[in-house]
Amino acid sequence: MNSPLSSALTPVSSGQTVAMVLQKNLICCAPQHSVQQAAQLMQQHNISCILIKDEQGIIGIWTESDCKKLDLSDNTVLQQAVSVVMTSPVFSVQDQCTTSEAAALMKQKGIRRLLVTDSTHQAIGIVTQTDLIHQQPLEHYLMLRDISSILVELPLLLQAELTVAQAALLMRQTQRDAAIVQFEPAPFTGTEYGIVTERDLVHFIATGRTLCLLAEVATRPLLTLPLHSSLLQAVRLLREHGFRHLGVTDSYGKPAGLLSHNHILLNMEHLYINELKAALHARDKALRSSESSLRLAYKVIEASHDAVMITDERGIIQSVNPSFCKLTGYSAEEAIGQTPNLLSSGEHDQNFYQQMWQRLQQQGYWQGEIWNKRKNGEIYPEWLSISAVRGENAEINQYAAIFSDITERKKREQKIHELAYFDELTGLANRRLYQDRLEQALANAKRHNHQLAVLFLDLDLFKRINDTLGHQAGDEALRQVARRLQKASRAGESVARLGGDEFTVLVPECNGIEEIEKLAQRIVAQFELPFQIQHNELVLTTSVGISIYPQHGSTASELLKFADAAMYQAKESGRNKYSLYTSCVGQRNDEALQLEQALRKALAQQQLEVHYQPKIALRTGQLHSLEALVRWHDKELGQVPPERFIGIAETLGLIQQLGQQVLRQVCYQLQAWAELAVPVAVNISAKELDDPLFITHLTQILAETAVDPKLLELEITESCLLPEREAQTRHVLQQLRQLGIRLAIDDFGTGYSSLSYLRHLPINSLKIDRSFIKALPDNTSDKQITTAIIAMANALGLDVIAEGIETAAQQEFLLAAGCQFGQGYWFGKAQDPLKITALLKKSARHSIRSDKGSVVAEHSHSLEAGQLTDTNQPFYDAKTLRL
Repeated sequence: MNSPLSSALTPVSSGQTVAMVLQKNLICCAPQHSVQQAAQLMQQHNISCILIKDEQGIIGIWTESDCKKLDLSDNTVLQQAVSVVMTSPVFSVQDQCTTSEAAALMKQKGIRRLLVTDSTHQAIGIVTQTDLIHQQPLEHYLMLRDISSILVELPLLLQAELTVAQAALLMRQTQRDAAIVQFEPAPFTGTEYGIVTERDLVHFIATGRTLCLLAEVATRPLLTLPLHSSLLQAVRLLREHGFRHLGVTDSYGKPAGLLSHNHILLNMEHLYINELKAALHARDKALRSSESSLRLAYKVIEASHDAVMITDERGIIQSVNPSFCKLTGYSAEEAIGQTPNLLSSGEHDQNFYQQMWQRLQQQGYWQGEIWNKRKNGEIYPEWLSISAVRGENAEINQYAAIFSDITERKKREQKIHELAYFDELTGLANRRLYQDRLEQALANAKRHNHQLAVLFLDLDLFKRINDTLGHQAGDEALRQVARRLQKASRAGESVARLGGDEFTVLVPECNGIEEIEKLAQRIVAQFELPFQIQHNELVLTTSVGISIYPQHGSTASELLKFADAAMYQAKESGRNKYSLYTSCVGQRNDEALQLEQALRKALAQQQLEVHYQPKIALRTGQLHSLEALVRWHDKELGQVPPERFIGIAETLGLIQQLGQQVLRQVCYQLQAWAELAVPVAVNISAKELDDPLFITHLTQILAETAVDPKLLELEITESCLLPEREAQTRHVLQQLRQLGIRLAIDDFGTGYSSLSYLRHLPINSLKIDRSFIKALPDNTSDKQITTAIIAMANALGLDVIAEGIETAAQQEFLLAAGCQFGQGYWFGKAQDPLKITALLKKSARHSIRSDKGSVVAEHSHSLEAGQLTDTNQPFYDAKTLRL
């Protein structure tokens, strides 16, 4: 442990020692523990750091800030030993050290926590910046200062579509401990903001969610205060919510910065200036001045980590501290007797200095950014605070200046500016800058009464590149696309990347549709030549949508919206072409938006219902099981067919929520049916199967409903069985089988799963797609395909279910071919739970009568179409249930 402070220093503004404020709960781990295990310990104990300890004692520390140093895009990093990434040695102070000295050491070392030892050098606790802020008696100081007085950096603003790993990289590059996350504007609500912090990175490492999108994991909404709120109000709000960061908004409600405990602690130097003024005032009162006061003034000047310069009332330098000499290059002897003009860079005019001295005379204080020059001629930016020191007669007799080099901060601000307005991957304008340019161009077009065009581009089937060659290949493709778009555009036209594979071109002034169509043709032509990506020759195409002011819209949002709609029209027309916006395109887009909003509301209010369709044993006519089918009736839209809303749910990322609601309804219905229950099949999408939390949620539902997993069957389509994901898919399916859940391949014959692939999967049954059934038994081709599927399934020991049976002839053919089960309107359509309950009761009574006291096979109820029971009364007439 490294202990650079002695215990004999006198506090600057408080007699508190770190022993009064330290946290005594020391959490340690072994050097061989993995990074993920260390993060899990930190999450479990809700702490910001963990100490690494071996048999010799504490050898290092791993903190929230260290998370940013990891390449979180590589999952193997999480399994590294924590000793590889820890910080060593650990800086420490003795428990009798004052809080002021601890704060100074933290600032000097650029750290946020210190190990605390006792007189025997044994570790007894940790003290953090947060502890110091909350324990300092700063209410008066905080009440008199507003946030704008200490907030001097722009916030790091990240788009929600970035991954956690990308966010950590940007936070490290800009040396930030938190970032604001900007979400896509929701309809009618405007832009929403959230936050991601170093503490969040610990949680994501602990839970293995480093590749998730910020949209999924960022904390929102962002807790904010206006820029001119008092620091006291900010500290109280942080303390009330237990947060370390607070969003700061400008007069328009947009993020202007992030306030943290670090900002407050760093700017407590203003307190040191007041102490300095008091000490200098005391020095002038020689008769009443004590030796300790003189030592205090000297200590403040000498120990400050920022440059300190004292001048008389005329501006003649009287004294400087060691930090001044280090920062400027001038020795004390060279500086004393000179004026601050010694440091003048020539970057500011006379008016700048006149205003500075005028404010000093009137208000006694000036603070701001200034460019000065070192002795070696290097010009650098500094943050300067000057306070006037008044004597007993209230006249200014001295000035105390504190300043620091902010070169690195300026570099970070430049980096943040680039991140805020330019796409880091392609160097093009980003959505924010493009929006600003579009607004300006639109105002100019309205003022001078000329036309303006927006072209919206989306790469066709771009996801295939990421899925097959990886994201690095996808990134290189996007960079090459950006270069080609810039080549196709002319001077004055603005090319931007909005995100993902979406690009836009702004033509601020045009003479009509023909000119824009020629530009669109040039853009499409740019994609005719193949792209060279990682030694692969790839063909990419793009679909382009066009909207024009004033024909199609009068606002920036309208023009972007309509160009986007026209782009989708180009995709629907076959891709690799352009399309001009028309009103009918807009109408379809409005209908899609209405359906999207209604679906979100329906899911939020759990308005979706589950109906059940019987599956029949073809040979015995018994009810074998049911299939759960989701139904949605909207008050305004009426009955919405599944083919309309399932696809939208997939696109919007709502399919997991929809699937969970269906599974929950089915399990609670099985619980309600009790002994009447038969197995129920539920359709599962590929996205649900890929969800790492799918099995966790499913087991929770089964546990809370106490349903036997054997009563549940999951149907997956062939689209889920991608060969490149064979290992992952097989692992998930095996976990489901181990739970006792049956598995079926739905719509078999319409995909591309191979026999060799299927035989390695733990599935129980195949469902023949209805497209092969509807023309049976007359269509020779369908007969051959269906017979082959049944023979293959029987050879693999799988059950076969035929979908869409509508005639007796189809049932007879399938039975003769060896198909065991079937469903369709010939047996019954999907019914609500109430009608199915009555059906199950009737089926159970019939089973008992027909077996004449024998025990009926589990989950099997007699349900033969048109068959009479032993009372010569028809039990189940397929005709009554057919549409």
